[in-house]
Amino acid sequence: MTTESYPQAVQYADLILEVGLNLQPGQRLLVAGSTLGGVDLHLAPFVRIIVERAYVRGAKYVDVVWSDPRLEVTWLSHASLDSIGPYPKWFGSALLEHFEAADAFLMLYAQDPDLLSGVNSELVAAALASVRKTVQDARAYIFRNGINWLVASAPIPAWSAKVLPHVPEADRDLALWHLILEACRLSHPDPLTGWRVHLEALAARARHLTEKEYASLVYSAPGTRLTVGLPRGHIWRGGQAVAENGIPFVPNLPTEEIFTLPHRAQVDGFVCATKPLEYGGKTIDGMSLVFLHGEVVEFSAKAGEETLRELIHADAGAARLGEAALVPHSSPLSQLGIVFHNILFDENASSHLALGNAYRFSLKDAEGLSDEEFAQRGGNQSQVHSDFMIGSAALDVDGTAVDGKIEPIMRGGEWAFDA
Repeated sequence: MTTESYPQAVQYADLILEVGLNLQPGQRLLVAGSTLGGVDLHLAPFVRIIVERAYVRGAKYVDVVWSDPRLEVTWLSHASLDSIGPYPKWFGSALLEHFEAADAFLMLYAQDPDLLSGVNSELVAAALASVRKTVQDARAYIFRNGINWLVASAPIPAWSAKVLPHVPEADRDLALWHLILEACRLSHPDPLTGWRVHLEALAARARHLTEKEYASLVYSAPGTRLTVGLPRGHIWRGGQAVAENGIPFVPNLPTEEIFTLPHRAQVDGFVCATKPLEYGGKTIDGMSLVFLHGEVVEFSAKAGEETLRELIHADAGAARLGEAALVPHSSPLSQLGIVFHNILFDENASSHLALGNAYRFSLKDAEGLSDEEFAQRGGNQSQVHSDFMIGSAALDVDGTAVDGKIEPIMRGGEWAFDA
């Protein structure tokens, strides 16, 4: 991909820097693939555009960490469980250095959904655990909005092939570019004005639900009957956030969700996923979970069940929920009718839950709590945070007030209240 082959790449880069990161003059920027690794080499042409536009905006310095995902396959194809020892500390140290300096952080997330499909799930789980351990201090900044950060994506050939297998190979990346820019509302005549209106609408719905202070949410759909308790002092978030460095930013492009944290010990019932989940370079499809007192006690999947097992057993908090997010079925992403096999896009096309870590900024006055105090107030902690989609046109969601009154939040996958 080049600027000549896709001119709107510059417009997309500007959206990332202005609406997403809100990169400030004099601020440094770090670009990586995620908090677990570098940017895929296929994205080098687009990264160069981002770097150029960042300097035009007055960035002090832009640093990029690169990665060739095929090297992960090579490593794990020759590895044994006892050979996966401590992961090198340099990447976690690099993240921490930037985050402690209040730099901006762009995760340009794009991967082959089937990258590790032929690798033993135990090896993948061990490798992920090793990497997470070295970056846990840095990831804490993300989970508390310590800096202005953003997750965005751009096409790579393997991802385009997975999403658009029936499109001729030579046209796939361009076709996926069009879908991404549609999802990111760049088809609007005035995208920046459109984004301001959209973000305020998300904020209004988040304020409404925060003011309601529901004790629990009840999800009902075919294959789903789940009660999710909410801790006292929970806060609904959505759209724009404000980092500890004082900079307003939008952490996801696209973004269609409002979300909060569930009570880690108050989730009961059963739930079926409505889209595949990509985890650790593998696909989990047809997933069903049963919760009792907040914890997964039964699980199954039509495909990738062993990978699901590794996810749930990743650590003590991975079998509990860390996020409950609502997205209307009529969202632009949902209306595209495409499974993106990329969590950034699929989660913004569908209401979802997340196994694993909770965001502390979703609980009032939680930033200064110890881990024990956060858990006592209902917050879950884990080295994983893995969203899975449960939304559909058949999903109903009710809010249960402290006095037991039931109020509709969603009906048929759409908002049941005005805000």
